[in-house]
Amino acid sequence: MITNMLLHVIAVECVGPCTLRVWFDDETIKDVDFSGELWGEVFEPMRDPEFFLQASVNAETGTVEWPNGADVAPGFLHERGVPV
Repeated sequence: MITNMLLHVIAVECVGPCTLRVWFDDETIKDVDFSGELWGEVFEPMRDPEFFLQASVNAETGTVEWPNGADVAPGFLHERGVPV
């Protein structure tokens, strides 16, 4: 689905070893499985379950991010997510 609306993440919760539940400002909630997505230098630390749990929402940008500076665009999360 292509949309002109700029999405923002308003909340995030870890619900599995590599899965986030993400709340969007378009009133959707989706589960996003990252098990096949954690590659590359910046995402490698997220393979550690304790580090993955540190996902948070950056209120200024409306994205999900981790302490090492890794972040994921809301559009990617919305596309890949499964409605809850």
